[in-house]
Amino acid sequence: MTMLHDRNDKPYLYVASKEGGLKIYDLTNLASPILIKTIEVSSLNSLHVMNLSQSGNYLYLALGNHFTNSQSPGMAIIDVTNPAAAVVLSKWKLTKNDGGGGIVKVLGDYAYLGAMKHGLIIFDVSDKKNPKQVSQFVPDINFPDKKPDEKKISARGMLISGDIVYLCYDAGGFRAINVSNKQQPFEEGRYSNPELNGKPRAYNNVVLEGNYAYVTVDYCGLEVLNISDPKNISLVNWWNPYNCQSNPWGWFSSPGHMNEIDYNKECGLLFISSGKSDLHVLNVSNPAKPDSCGYYGGISNNIGTWGVSAYKNQIYLSYICAFIPFASNWTGVKILTYDECKK
Repeated sequence: MTMLHDRNDKPYLYVASKEGGLKIYDLTNLASPILIKTIEVSSLNSLHVMNLSQSGNYLYLALGNHFTNSQSPGMAIIDVTNPAAAVVLSKWKLTKNDGGGGIVKVLGDYAYLGAMKHGLIIFDVSDKKNPKQVSQFVPDINFPDKKPDEKKISARGMLISGDIVYLCYDAGGFRAINVSNKQQPFEEGRYSNPELNGKPRAYNNVVLEGNYAYVTVDYCGLEVLNISDPKNISLVNWWNPYNCQSNPWGWFSSPGHMNEIDYNKECGLLFISSGKSDLHVLNVSNPAKPDSCGYYGGISNNIGTWGVSAYKNQIYLSYICAFIPFASNWTGVKILTYDECKK
């Protein structure tokens, strides 16, 4: 599904491998990674590993298949002080047996789980062996469509800035959730591009930089949003290479499906996993004019990406087996390198 280089500069890669569990690779030789540890789903309440993030010496896993055979949303905390001897400290799952887990992020002593149809779940993780659910917040699904398809509205991408969780709510648009009171979160702002009214849409993932949110919108490219006032989120620019608003069937025929995203602040570069077109690179040194400046792969190789993660001069791409909305017949991770910018 996706992967993350160790954030403490250790030579390890953590891979969320769905039914394959959590896999940890030694990257001492970048050209020849070595699998050194697998944590099986049998140790994780039998839930698939869908996403992950790191805070200090701990990995946080978002658990639960969110595709057709969905599972309960869940979370696990893994001690990776010694990655080769990583150990499960705790695991949790929602009593509901559907929806799955989309994403997990951590700030301070709190973890935030994007639990798909079950919304945002907040945990106190000050005790890593005993995380405690603090609250659950399911945003209103009656936006932007008055008669929504509930199955398409899911909490599946997010980042946290101060007391605001910026949530990609899939067909439900982009939301700003105020979590200053962890026990009573509330929605402070929302946005959805009116050009897509009445058409399929999917707000997938986000990175933040100052007053800007860069949000992937699947077959509709990337939106640059001004979030200086979370109550009044506004569109700055829309990078829409496939002119998606003119063709509602473009979801299935589109050359690209923008999903996960990472950001190199020094270079002003966005790296975007783009489905059957693999990887797109955008220059956002001027946020008002995102510029396509590179790519990897292409639509003719019969494989497609889900995840992307950047670390120093390395880019990690994860590929999935899929049929809709794009066909892909290989699953695994590719490691790319590039010449970092010089300023």
